Amino acid sequence: MGRDVEQGAFSREDRLHYRQKVRRCLDVFALMLDDFGFDADRPMTGLEIELNLMDPAAEPAMRNDEILADIADPLFQTELGRFNLELNAEPRLIEGAGFADYERDLRSSLDRADARAASSDARIVLVGILPTLTERHLVADNLSTAARYRVLNDQIVGARGEDIELDIRGVERLRTHTDSIAPEAACTSLQFHLQVAPDSFADYWNASQAIAGVQVAVGANSPYLYGRQLWAETRIALFQQATDTRPDELKAQGVRPRVWFGERWITSIFDLFEENVRYFPPLLPICEDEDPVEVLHAGGVPELAELRLHNGTVYRWNRPVYDIMNGRPHLRVENRVLPAGPTVVDMLANAAFYFGLARGLAEADRPIWSQLTFSSAEENFHAAARRGMDAVLHWPRLGDVPVTKLVLDTLLPTAATGLDRFGVAPAERDRLLGIIEQRCRTGRNGAVWQTETVWAAEHHRGMERDAALRHMVQRYAELQRKNEPVHTWPVD
Repeated sequence: MGRDVEQGAFSREDRLHYRQKVRRCLDVFALMLDDFGFDADRPMTGLEIELNLMDPAAEPAMRNDEILADIADPLFQTELGRFNLELNAEPRLIEGAGFADYERDLRSSLDRADARAASSDARIVLVGILPTLTERHLVADNLSTAARYRVLNDQIVGARGEDIELDIRGVERLRTHTDSIAPEAACTSLQFHLQVAPDSFADYWNASQAIAGVQVAVGANSPYLYGRQLWAETRIALFQQATDTRPDELKAQGVRPRVWFGERWITSIFDLFEENVRYFPPLLPICEDEDPVEVLHAGGVPELAELRLHNGTVYRWNRPVYDIMNGRPHLRVENRVLPAGPTVVDMLANAAFYFGLARGLAEADRPIWSQLTFSSAEENFHAAARRGMDAVLHWPRLGDVPVTKLVLDTLLPTAATGLDRFGVAPAERDRLLGIIEQRCRTGRNGAVWQTETVWAAEHHRGMERDAALRHMVQRYAELQRKNEPVHTWPVD
């Protein structure tokens, strides 16, 4: 939800008008899907990376406004917390040396931003949850100053009507309450965008849902929160709980959460937008002047602003996106399951694995979603978030299988086939998928490196947990800048 929102109080009339406008947009969207020229000739890709700002004591640096002003680059934006930034890479094709171009541009942007951050006594850290965050950091006063974040906070907390409970049981347990959505700011993600044609959107979304657990298992990088070791990818549980608008009674009634895996395979992108409208009340009932019916009848491209805003407040792990670029509408799958980090090359390995595997499965002769139940895909997702590289997932014809064996024996060849169909240069394909292969062979991703390093600091250096986390984060930041894959990092 990247729009500027100034309004903080909404009337009943606002909500009624918005609801009517959203349904009008949905009707127009259905007409467009039947007979409109969406841009899908060459599938563009995109990356978004959410960043943490860290001070010299390895604590979050609440300085994003001044650092963003110093960076002065439109590719960088604020995020929910004052210790967050977001980097949006320029969209591009991944054919040929596209991944190498991504790597060069991302490293250049991050190096430049890190140099600017240094002038404010801060560093940029790419990690799913900054391990040194505590409850005193994640409070409403540390939300970013942009009005839209305060409005969103007020609407979510107001819809719930009571404090938000966080209860995450992992290796250790965290149980606490918060009176704001500030803990969501701890969740810093890596998001992939893949442009697809309307008639193939369902295949790509279904494939993305089927592999979400595998992605999380091999890419987990968020094992700590508030000083406790929780899930390998704690970000999954934290994000769902920190934005939950449902009190316990609505949960017991089966009301759907706004952070949602979904509940079925789909046959059209329309299924997802229609579910969003049918199941979720508006959080930000803000209307624009456009009449989408008039625009469509006049031969124009409707913005569908209200539908897009509503879609942005339903946090699917694979989100459908309608957007307009250069006057042409297009559709994208926004894959949101992964954490940021550990390095640029690790994130691009994750990207190559996702783009290749999604295409390989979406274009397979026998769809994976015709063999895997949706409930199994969701169970895989949560098992992977809890266990990471040690997860055992269910897969058609294999039954319950360790995720590392599943990736090595079955999914890496499929990902390679998908990258070949994109026209990715073989050297780039092999370099990036080779990183995924080595993670599986060594059993080490970002979460494993973090927990091993903290364990060594506690048991070999005699450090208390807080000191061990600070030591680990400072070492992490040093190794991150070398851009060597995390499976090669020493534990010391």
